[in-house]
Amino acid sequence: MSGSLAPRVVVVRRASELDELLARHGTRAAAQWYLRARGRDLAEVIDRHEALQAALTAVAAAVPAEWRRGTVDRDDLPRFLFGPEDVVVAVGPDGLVANVAKYLGGQPVVGVDPEPGRNAGVLVRCTGDQVAALLPAVVAGTAPLRHRVMVRATLDDGQELVGLNEVYVGHPSHQSARYLLDVTGDGRPRRERQSSSGVVVGTGTGATGWCASIARGRPTGLALPAPQEAALCWFVREAWPSPVTGADLVAGRLDGTGALELTAESDGLVAFADGLEADRLTLRWGQRIRLDVAPGRLALVEP
Repeated sequence: MSGSLAPRVVVVRRASELDELLARHGTRAAAQWYLRARGRDLAEVIDRHEALQAALTAVAAAVPAEWRRGTVDRDDLPRFLFGPEDVVVAVGPDGLVANVAKYLGGQPVVGVDPEPGRNAGVLVRCTGDQVAALLPAVVAGTAPLRHRVMVRATLDDGQELVGLNEVYVGHPSHQSARYLLDVTGDGRPRRERQSSSGVVVGTGTGATGWCASIARGRPTGLALPAPQEAALCWFVREAWPSPVTGADLVAGRLDGTGALELTAESDGLVAFADGLEADRLTLRWGQRIRLDVAPGRLALVEP
């Protein structure tokens, strides 16, 4: 990384459960009463909140004094402008890295796990006390990076979004969605008109999350892609066979130039990535959306 400006470290965080409880109930006493009524203890919530705060404090202390700083909450990511030379530090669960990845264009990301052993550590691979040594190496271009494959959704009007884990296409409330499904790029194009509760297209990273849970219930023997493999997996959720809709094309794998295309046959279908439902594309009747492999836009820093 180079440039006349000092490097900028952007810390990405999300509200803790304690933050959310206090926003809803106002006081710790009220939050404690609410949790006790459900068989839980506020002490556990406070411990997790303090672990997050300790990690955030360690990250803040690791940033050199002469560097620029920025902070953004998960809910504000769609409105935050990342610079091309930012270093992004995501402090939280693995999903937080997926949330920020779709807004980046190759900036290095340091995933910090505030609770080692509780998170899977697939994407948050560092601890707070490792950040001080990593940041200079990242800026110098000597830190080890792993580029993750992403999934891209492109509407026929040019609108686009990407996801690190998966893209969902379907009805916004997960009710029945009607569409025409086309599978292309593998030498044997296939087409089926369907009514289902949506289609999930995932990456190798997403194959450890939502797609893994879907695959467990499918006796297809489908080989899920690896995180850095230029391939995707896709699943149709609860396809309904009827006189006019089929349920044969319900899972598959897209390698290389393969793509999945859906043409909306009901109004108001949506596509969103990695659980951020508010940041979505909307399909009107007859619109077509294409899902394929996106170039690696996430550069994950290895400890």
